[in-house]
Amino acid sequence: MSFYKRHIFFCCNNRDPEAERPSCCQYGGREMRDYAKARVKKLGQHGEGMIRVNQAGCLDRCESGPVCVVYPEATWYTYVDEEDIDEIIDEHLLEGNEVDRLKI
Repeated sequence: MSFYKRHIFFCCNNRDPEAERPSCCQYGGREMRDYAKARVKKLGQHGEGMIRVNQAGCLDRCESGPVCVVYPEATWYTYVDEEDIDEIIDEHLLEGNEVDRLKI
């Protein structure tokens, strides 16, 4: 059995604004990671056997960003705002239902 029921990684890569490829931090990656982490803790769902929210470096899906990925399902998402993150948390992380409209 896995240590966490679900593990979500947010790309928090930050490239120079003049770089050839975009980076997720330019589109709120770090802020949405912080929001998700705080919300999961507020719900009492963080820790062993529950949910872990982490940051990652470049996940190499830059043109689809900002991105996050949920394991063990390996489901990739993009998002725009806190409502999208709430939906990922409520539907996928807590209930196990993928959020089709946000999948990439």
